[in-house]
Amino acid sequence: MKVKVVDHPLIRHKLTIMRETETGSKDFREMLDEIAMLMTYEITRDLKLEEVPVTTPVTKCTGYRLAAGSITVVPILRAGLGMVNGVQKLIPTAKVGHIGLYRDPKTLMPVEYYCKLPSDLNAETIVVDPMLATGGSSAAAITLLKQKGLKKIRLMCLVAAPEGVEVVNKEHPDVEIFTAALDESLNEHGYIVPGLGDAGDRIFGTK
Repeated sequence: MKVKVVDHPLIRHKLTIMRETETGSKDFREMLDEIAMLMTYEITRDLKLEEVPVTTPVTKCTGYRLAAGSITVVPILRAGLGMVNGVQKLIPTAKVGHIGLYRDPKTLMPVEYYCKLPSDLNAETIVVDPMLATGGSSAAAITLLKQKGLKKIRLMCLVAAPEGVEVVNKEHPDVEIFTAALDESLNEHGYIVPGLGDAGDRIFGTK
């Protein structure tokens, strides 16, 4: 499987808190926000920089900065919204797109119900969704983004199942997957084991 597990001690500590049934929505959201920020540090390690002249209190030198508008964050609605703020804390200039999908009950195929993207299709795009379970929604979202013209796409999730990783690897071998944890498997209901339940419900308090 082509997947990068970002298992920093701080991430593992905060994810453990999130897994606990007793953890309420407020703490769950805060931990997700912090983990997203910590993961952003790792996922952006190889971003390209441009040189800029800098005048310090002592002398002139050359500095480096990200190109304006070089990063686009695309949450998969609705749970992906919980990761956006963490990314933007480190990259305030990142633009945000949104993509919404639902699964047709008859065909079982994902259907786009909303998609709004920034105009810069050459930006590095980070698709965010806390759970990579079956992989169907993530793979479909990436397919749609490619059809819209985006090419440089990475997927960042909180918890992944091997089944979901395999689906995304198969359908999008060019897309790097970053996760805070690679769990054991899916159960008969399609939930990640041990997982942390329905991330959307726990983020928004609708469980």
